[in-house]
Amino acid sequence: MKVADLEGVALDYWVARSLHDFVREIYFTDSGETVAIRGNDHGRPWDGRFTPSSSWETAAVVLERAQRFEVREPAHRGAAHCVAEFEGGNGTVEGRGESLRVALLRAFVESRFGDSVEDILRQSQSLIGARAQSIGEETVFSSYADVPTPDGEIGDIQAQPR
Repeated sequence: MKVADLEGVALDYWVARSLHDFVREIYFTDSGETVAIRGNDHGRPWDGRFTPSSSWETAAVVLERAQRFEVREPAHRGAAHCVAEFEGGNGTVEGRGESLRVALLRAFVESRFGDSVEDILRQSQSLIGARAQSIGEETVFSSYADVPTPDGEIGDIQAQPR
């Protein structure tokens, strides 16, 4: 799929995939119609819906990563056009869209993945760098750092400090 054609849920998904310094896990809510994430952005935890394509408040996490952001005159039919460079991206990219927010988001995804991306993987997944890995219930359980032991309970330190 071409990045220039991404919109709605597909655009939200690929923006979340592009934020691998922030997003730990991607999942879907509202019968698969809304992207949701778990992560931590500059000390601010995030656990819930992630809709940058329809909210400037959410899209701000992308704008904060811009090292350069220029708005250009609309070339034709009132489409927004921007030129941007992002932290950790692959150089200067251009974005176009029906709104400046969509143009910014498309530019961000292109800076991370190039001009085309795969289809959406519509299941829960964890991000390991730029790679997404499907997760199931047993994977989620095994990620807990503090698993109970046969001799104690979670949080039980077993001995007096010296």
